[in-house]
Amino acid sequence: MASDTKTPVVLCWHMHQPSYQDMRTGQFLFPWVYLHTIKDYSDMAAHLEREPEAKAVVNFAPVLLEQIETYLIQIERWHHGAGEIGDPLLAALVAEELPETGTPAFLGLMEKSLRANPDRIIRRYPAYARLAELADVYRKKPELQRYISGRFLSDLLVWYHLGWMGETIRRENHCIRSLQEKGQHFSMDDRRALLNVIFDVLSGIGPRYRHLAQKGQVELSVSPYTHAMLPLLLELESAREAMPEITLPNHSHYPGGEERAGWQLEKAKTVFQRFFGIEPAGCWASEGGLSQTTLGLLDDAGFHWTASGDSVAHNSLNRAREENPELPDSGIHQPYTFGDSPVTVFFRDDGLSDLIGFTYADWHAKDAVGDLVYHMENIAGQARGKSRPVISVIMDGENAWEYYPENGFHFLDELYRVLAHHPKLKLTTYSELVAHPVAEPIRLPHLVAGSWIYGTFSTWIGDPDKNRAWDLLCEAKIHYDRVMDNGSLNAEQKESAKEQLAICEGSDWFWWFGDYNPAQIVSDFEHLYRRHLVNLYEMIGYPAPPSVFQQLSQGSGEPARGGTMRPGHEADKPV
Repeated sequence: MASDTKTPVVLCWHMHQPSYQDMRTGQFLFPWVYLHTIKDYSDMAAHLEREPEAKAVVNFAPVLLEQIETYLIQIERWHHGAGEIGDPLLAALVAEELPETGTPAFLGLMEKSLRANPDRIIRRYPAYARLAELADVYRKKPELQRYISGRFLSDLLVWYHLGWMGETIRRENHCIRSLQEKGQHFSMDDRRALLNVIFDVLSGIGPRYRHLAQKGQVELSVSPYTHAMLPLLLELESAREAMPEITLPNHSHYPGGEERAGWQLEKAKTVFQRFFGIEPAGCWASEGGLSQTTLGLLDDAGFHWTASGDSVAHNSLNRAREENPELPDSGIHQPYTFGDSPVTVFFRDDGLSDLIGFTYADWHAKDAVGDLVYHMENIAGQARGKSRPVISVIMDGENAWEYYPENGFHFLDELYRVLAHHPKLKLTTYSELVAHPVAEPIRLPHLVAGSWIYGTFSTWIGDPDKNRAWDLLCEAKIHYDRVMDNGSLNAEQKESAKEQLAICEGSDWFWWFGDYNPAQIVSDFEHLYRRHLVNLYEMIGYPAPPSVFQQLSQGSGEPARGGTMRPGHEADKPV
């Protein structure tokens, strides 16, 4: 047992994006990988670098790491005149000629260059705001589009990338500061200089986090290769454990799911080791999605810890009390093990995590951190005479910050400063808690399958649109299995098909299907999902069925924070 009397606090940031790349063409259909890298993943590293006494767990989805690498390769080849940049926005930033004004290509780039938080990004910069106002005029009066100057789009592209730049880069990088001061009439040299900054930030992400890990400030962990929802790959029926009445897809199971789930973990470890040079000890199973069978798979893959949302803990405790009514309520602030699995499971404090995600963005940074730490101190104080609690804040490392002033700069700076020097709270990592536990893990007979959202899988299955998407995937997998066994593909083609199937298995597609999500984002993701399925059919040489070309979902809702995040508590579930 650890002898330190401070209460351990773990800040776990999950960095993940699905595959936005069309593997048949090499083109990126959406820019979110490189934009979140220059804005969020770089800032999250910088805050830890600024506070050497701070610690955190940083989890990476391997498909994100691979896409960052692909951007670097494409930009490097472009620099040497040996290839194109496969992202339309990034390519347009340094294009010698932009599309003619008023054309669909021109207007498409204009609209894409306005996909940024209007309050925290666009209106923060008067020059960007003026360009956005001008774009709005052109939208409302198409007859004026012929008079748009090419300078307008050039400046808009520069401001889009300046707006998405991380706050720590904005404050420290001379090129970025000089471009912001210039404000308009950006030259080709300006645009190329901006691309060079983007390249430098992308190329620094791996080394920076690797260095933080070597210093002991960061524990790096991993998710399944393409952020697949392992419990559902293993057993679609596991969704019934927390929701007995849920309607499931027509297919009773995902064909060969156990083999695919194991492949997802092994591939994840391979990619992770290539980027960071170490074996991951922990796995944030995609969306905290766990089941008893998943724990066994994580153990087989050599992982020592995992984590989920506090509703999964409550459901599992309630199930255990049905068999043993005398079982005390040990709460969420303790490590657990379940059944025969030795994997230690930690649970996210949904209340604390959701405060960061949904409440504090509009608070003064010192007030927000003061409130958060006050709640942590109360949790620590309530444990007197008992084993010390473990307080876990787990959330994604990108989406919350665009709603904060200056990308959360002041909040994160204050958070690390206060917690790194707190007299009663101590920042630590999960591997340290496994190696030097503050309490023996509480063993329960069974983990009730679920995720960090509501303790269920309702975000990924059960809705008619989500179920149709699962049926499309199951059908594609059946054809995939037949082709992989009939000898028609060579080894290289089989490997490409395996990776394309993995992309289709990602959890993000299912997240977005459903009419409670914003129509534009649903359209983007359902189109991309079907495109990935079509690519899979092409790779295995089997004609895609007509169902793959039919629209899956439309969407009409506006959930919290524009749909990028959801609260963990059922009480806050969007309707």
